[in-house]
Amino acid sequence: MAASETKVAPLLPAWAVELIELYESNASNQFIVHGDVQDRILIPAALEPRIGDLKSFLLDVLLPRFDVVLSYDLGSGIRIDKGGQTFSNWPNMKDAPALPRAPRAAVDLLTHYFRYCANLARLNQARLQVACIVFGADLVMPATPASTDYELGAMVTLIRDWANEDLLTGHTLATFLVCENLHDLHPLVANNLRTSRIRVPLPITEHLGSALELLAAQHPGVVDEGAIPAVAAQLTGATLGAVERTILAKAHVRRKLDSGDVVSLKKSIVENDCNGLIEFIEPQRTLDDLYGLEKVKAWLRQDLTLWAQSDLNALPKGYLICGPVGTGKTFLVECLAGEARVPIVKMKNFRDKWVGSTEGNLEKIFRLLHALGRCYVFVDEADQALGRRDSATSDSGVSGRVYSMLAEEMGRSGNRGKIIWVLASSRPDLIEVDLKRPGRIDVKIPLFPTTTAREGFDLIQALCRARGMEIGDSSFAAIETVVPALLTPGAAEALAVKIYRISRTTSLDPFAAIAEALRDYRNPVPRDILESQIRLAVREASDISFVPACFLET
Repeated sequence: MAASETKVAPLLPAWAVELIELYESNASNQFIVHGDVQDRILIPAALEPRIGDLKSFLLDVLLPRFDVVLSYDLGSGIRIDKGGQTFSNWPNMKDAPALPRAPRAAVDLLTHYFRYCANLARLNQARLQVACIVFGADLVMPATPASTDYELGAMVTLIRDWANEDLLTGHTLATFLVCENLHDLHPLVANNLRTSRIRVPLPITEHLGSALELLAAQHPGVVDEGAIPAVAAQLTGATLGAVERTILAKAHVRRKLDSGDVVSLKKSIVENDCNGLIEFIEPQRTLDDLYGLEKVKAWLRQDLTLWAQSDLNALPKGYLICGPVGTGKTFLVECLAGEARVPIVKMKNFRDKWVGSTEGNLEKIFRLLHALGRCYVFVDEADQALGRRDSATSDSGVSGRVYSMLAEEMGRSGNRGKIIWVLASSRPDLIEVDLKRPGRIDVKIPLFPTTTAREGFDLIQALCRARGMEIGDSSFAAIETVVPALLTPGAAEALAVKIYRISRTTSLDPFAAIAEALRDYRNPVPRDILESQIRLAVREASDISFVPACFLET
């Protein structure tokens, strides 16, 4: 491939360099190009770099020395992108009315042409370099076909032959199967040992910076040249296409991209690109906003110090936050991320009713996480979201595949210090043991309701103070006997709202309002359920210092 020229190579993305090395070493001639394949790409050139699509990148950067380049997709059929005259010299084309568009006929024709060119080379009559790009390969060869779809089976067999057949692998043939999600592609092709998988990641900061420099030169005044490195770093995780659209929109209205716009811009760009699969939680709090939990806060601050110093050997890959409902698990995660000053990516409902879509959604989320660099990944209700090793028959094995993908991603050694998983659940016993073992989840932090009447009073007092109601410490003695036992922050929040409502709608002062609110109070969570979830949290704790002494015997 021509992309090994010295002027171009330093600008190539890592995935392109890997592809070139595999082809030029004769290790592979068929490549599944998956990942961020719908995005715009910075096309390096010695004289005039530009931004284009994947097809332009393949044609202009990787395949300029090839004699014939063909492409196929379901919409347009076979296209001759380069070497039309050479292709027309094929005897089969002289009487052909038109190139076929139907998948089976197109694959038959392409296979026939590849073998024709290989036989010419064997006879020393001509040695043509031929490449073929199949766009939307997952639509041509979907992952979950009917078992009796013999036409599809025939196509899969032929396309595997492009990588397996000695006649073709010994010839200068390169084939590219382009799809967004690897799990959407037929497994007989996706798992072919002779086919190389090339993952196109979201653009790294360096490539975003180069693209911004190019766009800034084309549209002066939109981005200050000196601000480009900082803007590129802040936009990491966004697609290049979205960044390009933003710059063009700003240029059209002659507005400058301010640094203050970048955070909200990235949030909207990434959430839109991920089609609602994730949500950015902007941390507005720090651990100072967390009531109590001094030993937990001390542990987390030690981890953050190690992270800031890039000392990753003792840094956990993940946390499990467990405890009864209403104990502030989500609030703790927000405070932790605010203290660390990194984004929280909250995984939303990535499950889909369409076969294969759930796995594809997970692939898309993983691409984003790798592009972001340092981030927390928050999975709420983890016992429901993470799947099971033994999948139920009713979901066609989706739960088992989700479990396998998440377990593999959470256990990657290269993620330590980059991606920290935070699972939250009031039923940690329902999370698979393998998912919460050390190496995936290293620290398990239990959260508990209040253990004494004084703790309950202090919690209510703090929440009332946040609403502008001052309640003196001297009030505690008068209401000590009616302060609820095992009060969670969620329940205390509801109580504070009720107290505020009473004080605003009646003539009662805050102390009298508290007495009124507590008079007929009932815990929103039944006592037996609360105690059961406390016992589960105690058993999960990775450090005994996290557990109050009164719960150690439960």
